[in-house]
Amino acid sequence: QLQASGGGLVQAGDSLRLSCAASGRTFRTLLMGWFRQAPGKEREFVSSISGSGGRLDYADSVKGRFTTSRDNAKNTVYLQMNSLKPEDTAVYYCAAGSTLGNSPFTYNYWGQGTQVTVSS
Repeated sequence: QLQASGGGLVQAGDSLRLSCAASGRTFRTLLMGWFRQAPGKEREFVSSISGSGGRLDYADSVKGRFTTSRDNAKNTVYLQMNSLKPEDTAVYYCAAGSTLGNSPFTYNYWGQGTQVTVSS
């Protein structure tokens, strides 16, 4: 199971850190991803991180502003979001899988999502 948290209502330029806690003993073997979905839009890739944390990928729209990391001892992955913009408003989902990729179909397990709203 994946449990995302940390969303909220912030102003443009603010920061938020999302967390995603996972259960299970194989967390360190999982590729973790963050996706987001705005109303009326398809779910889009935000970032991914390999099991060791050594490989990171970001969507162009968040490069330089968002940072993903993981703590395998705590079975948790993080998404640090800085310089937030109104267009970042969406429900953010964490996901887990065993294959690298930025397609949602790559991932087998999904959290419930956490709402991030950025006001202008």
